[in-house]
Amino acid sequence: MPPDGSPPARFVGWLGRFGCVAAGYAVFQFLFEVLPDSIDGEPAKYLIAGLSGLATAGMTWLAAALLRARTAGPAPLTAPAPPAPNAPGPLPQVFTSAYDTLAAQVAVVDDPVRGRLVGWPHSLQELDGPVRPTSLATAYGLHIVLDLGVADGRLHTGDLIDTLWRLRLQGGGWSARSQGSVARPEVTAMVLGALARAGASRERLADEVARCEAGFTPELDATGRALTHVVTTVMRGLLRAAPDAPILPLLREALVDGALSDPQRQHRRCWSHRLSPLPWAAHPAQPSALHTAQAVVALDRAARVLGEGPVERSAREDGVRWLLACPATAHDSCVDLANLREEVRRRHPDDSSHHEVLNVRHFTASWIVRALLTPGAQEIARQDGLEEAWREQLNGAAAAVWAAQTDGIWSWSRDGSTFTTTEEMRQPIWMTYQGLSALRAHAVWMYQPDTRTRLL
Repeated sequence: MPPDGSPPARFVGWLGRFGCVAAGYAVFQFLFEVLPDSIDGEPAKYLIAGLSGLATAGMTWLAAALLRARTAGPAPLTAPAPPAPNAPGPLPQVFTSAYDTLAAQVAVVDDPVRGRLVGWPHSLQELDGPVRPTSLATAYGLHIVLDLGVADGRLHTGDLIDTLWRLRLQGGGWSARSQGSVARPEVTAMVLGALARAGASRERLADEVARCEAGFTPELDATGRALTHVVTTVMRGLLRAAPDAPILPLLREALVDGALSDPQRQHRRCWSHRLSPLPWAAHPAQPSALHTAQAVVALDRAARVLGEGPVERSAREDGVRWLLACPATAHDSCVDLANLREEVRRRHPDDSSHHEVLNVRHFTASWIVRALLTPGAQEIARQDGLEEAWREQLNGAAAAVWAAQTDGIWSWSRDGSTFTTTEEMRQPIWMTYQGLSALRAHAVWMYQPDTRTRLL
């Protein structure tokens, strides 16, 4: 585009201003001189010559205008105004709403034996019978309070810590509401992890850690040692509460040995719900995205705390590559994200002819987010040139996590089904913890500082 002061621009401007007048007058003068006298009088000659001159002037002006437009080209684009500061995203409000709900629904019970209990039942808005804190739900609630880091005193971590100690069973340890009076390692490790994160002393934790280790052997708890969910839960809890516990390398070894090869995904190793198949099972174990993600998270944390050798590293990396090999195109609704439910069946401690059954629900999308956000998973995606696939699957899983909440509280739904019985836990507090934790981790990963400004 020529500049405004260039010769072509000046010529076109002059032509548009004066050329049309000159051309019109020339045509008028020429016709007035050459028209024959036979035309009826001079007024007629003036009229014809004048109209022709005006027409010529108009055509000349239009031609000049067209030439000026072509010469000038498109109008110059003005620089956009600097963007206004971005409004906050929806995540802070979700955190605030979740905290408000937890503060409004916290249960305070004066137990004649255990003393004052402050915490939550298994499910928010629980309507069946009196609301009473449970050890597992209160441990998850403590995790949420620690994650949110809210400054006001409506929920006091000291009250929650005291409650967890008061809910300890008579013989030590903790169990879920449906497990009775015998401590179970997965619940004990979960509570110990929450207490350790909240700052409980190692000396006070040590006795409970020792009891948890002593009871979690293949001889005393064959069921738990065979289940991926139970083993990984104990690993995560003890890595927080007692990172030097002798049982941790043994559990990691069992987890690595329990992986299976999946021919549908380049024979990558992955995990099913069991680390060892049942001898009478009619069908082989099936790969599970949920349990593979749980194994990846546990192995990644163990690697950072204990270090890892080539065998452990290979299993962990295969698990990540198996997750990244998901064949679906819509990663916010693929089959790998389906919520699952499993049973932990143990012999009843007081009656061997009966079983103690714990129904465990799994929020799969949150586990996929946590597994893909492990430092090891990000490193593998870079090494293999799979960063785009990693990003798509991570964002899809995060979108599925987001879609399951309303005002910061998550509601259980298996495969999108609606609730048909009162046995369904509509708003389990563990699910809200896992949803908030996944979204928080995803938001931290997405954060990009504005390098145009300096933070003072």
